[in-house]
Amino acid sequence: MSAQKKILIIGGGFTGLTAALRLSADKNFSVTLVESSDHLGGLAAGFPLGGTSLEKTYHHLFLTDTSILDLVKELGLSERLIWCDSSVGIYREGKVHPFKTPLDLLQFSPCNFLGRLRTGFAALYLKHQKNWRGFAGVTAQDWMTRACGASAMASIWTPLLKGKFDRHFDKVSMAWFWARIHIRANSRSGGGGEKLGYFHGGFNVITTALEKEIRQRGVTIQTGALVEKISTDHTAVINGATVAFDYCLFTGPSPAFAKLLPAQVSLNDYAAKLRSIEYLGATCLIFTSAQSLGDFYWVNVNEADAPFLVFIQHTNLVGKETYGGKHVYYIGAYLSPEGKVFNLPDDELAKLWFSYLKKMFPAFTADQISERHVFRFRAAQHIVDTAYAAKIPDFKTPLPGVFLSNFSQIFPEDRGTNFAVREGARIAALIQAEAHA
Repeated sequence: MSAQKKILIIGGGFTGLTAALRLSADKNFSVTLVESSDHLGGLAAGFPLGGTSLEKTYHHLFLTDTSILDLVKELGLSERLIWCDSSVGIYREGKVHPFKTPLDLLQFSPCNFLGRLRTGFAALYLKHQKNWRGFAGVTAQDWMTRACGASAMASIWTPLLKGKFDRHFDKVSMAWFWARIHIRANSRSGGGGEKLGYFHGGFNVITTALEKEIRQRGVTIQTGALVEKISTDHTAVINGATVAFDYCLFTGPSPAFAKLLPAQVSLNDYAAKLRSIEYLGATCLIFTSAQSLGDFYWVNVNEADAPFLVFIQHTNLVGKETYGGKHVYYIGAYLSPEGKVFNLPDDELAKLWFSYLKKMFPAFTADQISERHVFRFRAAQHIVDTAYAAKIPDFKTPLPGVFLSNFSQIFPEDRGTNFAVREGARIAALIQAEAHA
C-alpha cells in the first residue's frame, strides 16, 4: 500500500475549509490546514455577541447561492437557515429613501425623473444580459453614465462606486458591476421582493460544522500558524519549522502569496501578476443598542461627506430576539490599509462615525450602546479595473505541486461565501486529478 500524499492547505476561510472537506474524503491524502489567525472562517468568522455568534463583517445569502446552499444541506444545517425579506434604503439629501422596488426608484427624488427611468431600464437590461465579456473593457462609471445619465450617477451610482473602491472608483470594470446587478436582480422570490438568507447562530454554524467534520476525517488544523516561505523542494516554513508536502494550496490574498515564493526567474511573470492586484482594506464597527434607528436592514450612504459606505441594522433582517432584545448594527467602509482612517484608534473611529450617524439619525444617542466592537481586514476587496482579466493568476502555479485559489480569480464575480465554497470544491478537484494522474 502506497504512503498517503501530504496536502498542505494555507488559509482557514471557507475556500480552505471546503477544499479540506473534499480532499479529506480521499483516503490517499493526509491533509493539514494552517491558519495565521487564532480562528477559522475568514471574513465570515464569528465572535460572541448577545449570547450568540455574529460575523465580524456583514454576511447574508442570496437565492442564487447554490454552492453554499448545497453544502448547508450536506452538513445537515438546513433547519438553521432562515429566509428573510430584505429592505434597502439610500441616505441622500439628508434622509433615507426607500430603494427596494421599481416604485421606490420612480419616487427617488434626489435623481431627476428621466434618470430614474433610464436607471430602471438599465437594471432590467443587466438582469437579462447573460454575456458579460463585452463589459470587461469599459468602466462602470462610463457605461452607467451613458445608460443612466448624470443625475443618476451623482445621486446613486458614483457614491456607491467611490464607497466600494475609494480612489479607484472610475477604473472599475463594468463586468464587475454587471455581476453585482445580475445576482441581486435574480435573488427575488416568485416576482416578490429580495430574499436574503441567514442562520440561527450566524455563519459560525457552518464554520463549526466544517471544522468538526474535517477533524473527524483526520485533518490536522493549526491556528496561529505563520507561513514564512514556500520552496521548490515541496516544503514550507511555518512558525520557523520546515513542513514537507506533496501538494500545497494557498487561499490568501495574491500579493501575500507573492511574498512567499522563491526568487527565481521562472516565477517572475507569475509573481508579477500576483503583485499587480491591488487591495483595499475593510473596517467594520459593530454595536448593540436598545435604540432602533429606522425600518431598513441595509442603508447605502450616498453623501459626498460620508465617512462610511453602509449602515446596517442587522436585526431589521433577522429580529432582535436572538440578541437579548438588543438591536445589532454594522457600520462599514472600504479604506486604504495605509490610510489615516483605517488606522485610527477604536475610540477615535467610533467618535468620527457616530458623529455622522447622529447627522443621519438625530435621535441617535451613544448612551444606549451596550457593546461595541471594531474589526479591520487589510486585504478585503481587490480592485477590478478594465485590464483585470490579464492579471488573473492561474490556479496551478509555477511551483511544482503548489496551487492558488482566492477571490482574485473569479472575475467578473466579486466575493462571498458562496464563491468561496464553489472555488474550494473546484481547486480540490484539480489537486485530486493531478495527484491521481
